[in-house]
Amino acid sequence: IIADGSIYTTFFRLMTRDVIKSTFPVLFGYIPLGIAFGMLFQDLGYPWYLATLMAFFVYAGTAQFMIVGLLAAGVGLTEIAISTFLINSRHIFYGLSMLNSYGDWGLRKVYLAFGLTDETYSLVTTIDPKDAVKKEQQYFLITALNHSYWVISCTIGAVIGSSFSINTQGMEFTLTALFVVLVIEQWKKIKKLLPFMIAIFSSIIALYLFSEQMLLGSIALSVTLLIVNNLLRNRHE
Repeated sequence: IIADGSIYTTFFRLMTRDVIKSTFPVLFGYIPLGIAFGMLFQDLGYPWYLATLMAFFVYAGTAQFMIVGLLAAGVGLTEIAISTFLINSRHIFYGLSMLNSYGDWGLRKVYLAFGLTDETYSLVTTIDPKDAVKKEQQYFLITALNHSYWVISCTIGAVIGSSFSINTQGMEFTLTALFVVLVIEQWKKIKKLLPFMIAIFSSIIALYLFSEQMLLGSIALSVTLLIVNNLLRNRHE
């Protein structure tokens, strides 16, 4: 006879195992990308542990690579702060779309908002646990795991960079490959063509109209078109 506690423990372990497996695409994307960042950051001559601190507190792959370039060019901290804000402002859209998903979870909610990266957003939107407690646990575990992958990878790269000289050319493509995998996961979950068509259309338009801020422009246009589509659909219902 299995006690209720044993059944719950077994279920929680299975749930945790599934959540961990769902983060593997992010893990395998973050490892080379984080290592590349750590080595590039180390080339600037800073202590290796600053790469770890940046990975932990900034936690933004695209922005961190941009910061490396700006620091190498001798740009001031004010310009770096403004540029980082602009390139990460796309997370505002992610946060707004998760308002109803994140409950009143205290400090955990604060951390979940901080850790809502592109990759984490893609994963948490593919699960829909009905129980609020399970949802909080899964969201927190996914966010914490992805965060730890990035911090550890950047640290490894910084340590390697301080000890060896390695050509990292081409490693930045890992981020693109990671996003392709996440898009496939989104398609397997949603299986609706319209959002993907809107995203492709918005990206092409933004590439020509907002070349310097293509990502932010494509996100803004996508959100606008999706809102318009929902309004028109609701009007006809």
